[in-house]
Amino acid sequence: MGVRRHEMCFGKYSMGIGDRFGHQGRAQLAAMIKAAQQGVGITPVWNKSNREHTIIGTQPADVRKEADAAVEAVGWKGPYCVDADHISLGNVDGFIDASDFFTLDVADFTGKPARAADIDSFVDKYRSLLGSHRMEGIAEPVELTEPRLRSIAAKYLFAVQQAGEIFRHVEAVKGPGQFVTEVSMDETDTPQTPVELLVILAAIADEGIPAETIAPKFSGRFNKGVDYVGDVSQFATEFEQDLAVIRFAVQRFRLPPTLKLSIHSGSDKFSIYGPIGRAIRKFNAGLHLKTAGTTWLEELIGLATAGGEGLAIAREVYTTALGRMDELCGPYATVIDIDRKKLPAPEEVRKWSGGQFAAALRHDPSCPQYNPSLRQLLHVGYKVAAEMGPRFLSALEQYEPTIAENVTANLYERHIRPLFLTG
Repeated sequence: MGVRRHEMCFGKYSMGIGDRFGHQGRAQLAAMIKAAQQGVGITPVWNKSNREHTIIGTQPADVRKEADAAVEAVGWKGPYCVDADHISLGNVDGFIDASDFFTLDVADFTGKPARAADIDSFVDKYRSLLGSHRMEGIAEPVELTEPRLRSIAAKYLFAVQQAGEIFRHVEAVKGPGQFVTEVSMDETDTPQTPVELLVILAAIADEGIPAETIAPKFSGRFNKGVDYVGDVSQFATEFEQDLAVIRFAVQRFRLPPTLKLSIHSGSDKFSIYGPIGRAIRKFNAGLHLKTAGTTWLEELIGLATAGGEGLAIAREVYTTALGRMDELCGPYATVIDIDRKKLPAPEEVRKWSGGQFAAALRHDPSCPQYNPSLRQLLHVGYKVAAEMGPRFLSALEQYEPTIAENVTANLYERHIRPLFLTG
């Protein structure tokens, strides 16, 4: 069995993996074994959110079972984790036993002010941050005035205090050093500037949170399952600035030296993988990238190309999802952009071969048949497959070789290679 987090270091590079239905752990580990053979170690982190558990009818313990079974089946020797993804004080208890990685999602508290006395105390404690700071990797000095420090504290301090509460709640059960902590700030309205990230990291240190990853918000859109939408050069600048601030803050606030950036909805953001890869090599920095969501789409592609019942299920999932589009898209409205006019009619899809279905769904922008709107709809349509119950799960087992081939190739060729193996 592989090595758990508390028995070995977390790893410089890590990827959020897993899948909606708990069947593709071995196929995903196969991609990471290929990376290891190329000299790149990547820590797999199984993640599944409370929302996904609720929709599918699974429990956090199911993710732990899948991870442990996959690790044992392939003889994985490296560290691995199970992430309590986007948890809050309201739902963390259900994840504590099964998890050793906790993504503390406090975006809902951003903009809600802390007590005035807490803000005053924080500003007094961190007056040494006032002034101008030169950070290697950022062209212009990072400037912080007292009014700016106070306004940033007013926006973010309460959220970080909430993260501290969740962290201490988990630590009281798990014990110190027995889990990885991520602080998630990505689901906010606007990207954090370098000076805001600096103050946020000061607040995280002040709360005593030994954060090993932080997920800030970047400009552009990180829609589910499709490429980044935005100015790639602007993203590259923001990413490098954040790396520079983290390096500065680690030394200044005695945060864990392993602290690294986390990219949420990182699946398939092909156009920014090049800039990310170059930046982490330039800064000799780590990276955590969440990719789990698109694994389910590789399952659909595998089912379609297998033909027979597999193709019938893929067509049925699409037709049903199209009819329930508003219901399925509701929870994901801020992270999808579907052009309804570009969604094919069910009658057309029923005539498709497995190859045609796969070509429309597979994320290959060079393919004329690729349909990003169809892909996004199916991405959020996993509830339809969950409602099929044993029929869908049996098909995953029946067509496992074809599905696994797609899952491994997708993770290795489209994600790991451009991020970690391209110079």
